[in-house]
Amino acid sequence: MTTVLFDGIKLLYTGDPEREEIEDAALVAEDGLVAWVGPAGEAPDADERVDVRGRAVIPGFVDSHAHLVFAGDRTAEFQARMSGVPYTGGGIRTTVAATRAASDAELATGAAALVAEMRAQGTTTVEIKSGYGLTVEDERRSLEIASGLTGETTYLGAHVVPSGMDADDYVRLVTGEMLRACAPYAKWVDAFCERGAFDGDQTRAVLEAGIKAGLQARVHANQLGEGPGVRIACELGAASADHCTHLADADIDALAASAPHDASGTVATLLPGAEFSTRSPYPEARRLLDAGAVVALATDCNPGSSYTSSMAFCVALAVREMGMTPLEAIRAATRGGARALRRTDVGWLRPGARADLVVLEAPSYVHLAYRPGVPLVHQVFLGGLLL
Repeated sequence: MTTVLFDGIKLLYTGDPEREEIEDAALVAEDGLVAWVGPAGEAPDADERVDVRGRAVIPGFVDSHAHLVFAGDRTAEFQARMSGVPYTGGGIRTTVAATRAASDAELATGAAALVAEMRAQGTTTVEIKSGYGLTVEDERRSLEIASGLTGETTYLGAHVVPSGMDADDYVRLVTGEMLRACAPYAKWVDAFCERGAFDGDQTRAVLEAGIKAGLQARVHANQLGEGPGVRIACELGAASADHCTHLADADIDALAASAPHDASGTVATLLPGAEFSTRSPYPEARRLLDAGAVVALATDCNPGSSYTSSMAFCVALAVREMGMTPLEAIRAATRGGARALRRTDVGWLRPGARADLVVLEAPSYVHLAYRPGVPLVHQVFLGGLLL
């Protein structure tokens, strides 16, 4: 068993509520796990030493919402939005057509490149959804590709209704043959509960079928307007309600009442990259936090409405545009994301957790918001090993 001492840490953000920040800190990793954290002067001996030379260390980012298996490009759609065309979600079908036409190798290469891009920017855990195939075989192969890149795979057959199909007929496909084909490659089931996609009854049917098949639920909810998505997520015990851009008081109350303790409850996952890329109002993170809801941040990396792989960028947006403090934002981008995936082994640096850590080219995590757009990730360690 090899132990590695990380010292010279100016500020260690552990994510552990019992000791969230430690100045002049050290950390010991052993066999891929955190074995010890504390003041540098109290650090135990170790077999190897990594001196980070006065830099800050944080847990690896946990990106709990991403759409990485796709083909094609939607630059023209983005350009149109920047010229004043409102976002409606309809461009998803453009990506569906390109994805269906792509080979497995092309899809796998593109998704792997995005995961590598995320890793280089400090993301050590990522969730990947299907949703750009919308046929039994295309959804299945999307999830098979995703499962080769992460253990956090989400079946999103209920992304939109494919062109030329009746919505109720499609829901029957999603809850039947498609689910049976996809479930072996998925951990989660998701649905886009939104006008122009799936209504409350259809969303509930998709989620309940997935739960019955052994999957856990998460929901695209309340992105384009108020609706039943958040409350359905809370009622069904979904791990996360994602977007949460337009919330009624009842939605806030439901999320606060469902704030997860240990492995239960519903996290409000906010995706500010989508609002940035669509020129839409940002979620009211301050209302959620003040009410007692648990908040996560994620990239929503996708080719249409949020083509960013940078969790640091989302942290900066959360601080500047959503009223979060730097501490709240880094907490949401690490431990919050882990809670949205119901993971206790990532998102923090405490004994027993995975030694997934990021060394910043800065003395504090505050610089992620203070210096937006600057590549501040100096080193990334996954399971204690340098990437």
